[in-house]
Amino acid sequence: MASVLVVEDDQFVRSALIRHLTEASHTVRSVGTALEALREVAHFRFDVVILDLGLPDLDGAEALKMLRGITGVPVIIATARDDEAEIIRLLNDGADDYLTKPFSVEVLSARMAAVLRRSRAATDESPPSRVIRVGGLAIDPLRRQAELDGTRLDLTRREFDLLAFLAGRPGVVVSRRELLAEVWQQSYGDDQTIDVHLSWLRRKLGEKAAKPRYLHTLRGVGVKLEPPAPRQPLAEQPLPAPPFPDPRWPTG
Repeated sequence: MASVLVVEDDQFVRSALIRHLTEASHTVRSVGTALEALREVAHFRFDVVILDLGLPDLDGAEALKMLRGITGVPVIIATARDDEAEIIRLLNDGADDYLTKPFSVEVLSARMAAVLRRSRAATDESPPSRVIRVGGLAIDPLRRQAELDGTRLDLTRREFDLLAFLAGRPGVVVSRRELLAEVWQQSYGDDQTIDVHLSWLRRKLGEKAAKPRYLHTLRGVGVKLEPPAPRQPLAEQPLPAPPFPDPRWPTG
């Protein structure tokens, strides 16, 4: 069964989707705005997102682009809009399927199953890749999996891209401009976006900016990832010198 995020502001439709998906043994979380959806995918792992376009805070088409910036999770558009040009544009912008309201639960189930099959087949058929290792970090770029000391890290798409890019250059200081160009695919942007993602990544690596283990920020220069310095053993204390014998006492 799948983990599903329902993004729908109509409470009646939302409740019906939750009920149907739950009865089908799926795990469901739901939100009513685009910003809530972005927050959910940044902190939880989903198998599929069902996205309405008529959201109150942000048009679903813009929400789709923002979702694609942080996650590769399959997205099924579910909306009353049926303009063919818009459907083509949304599919080209990263939607995996498109459903026009009203639709039956059977059609939704079939579309979800097809999207999940394609997603899982793509993962299963990925060839083995070179795993990047930095200290206790193991990063598999093709399978998009990362582990720290043998424990799987639950990373968003952007967090993984950021970690993999830095891990591929261990010990090299990378500027924010280069991160924007290579990870975000942007020629310009807000440094705060990078700082927020670095903060999330640090938290998942179990460290803080004040006490970094892997991620080191050089103020005004950039960021580098390197293995933690080995712990230095306690220095052996020299043995105290034996006391000089008292000449007043015999030694033999």
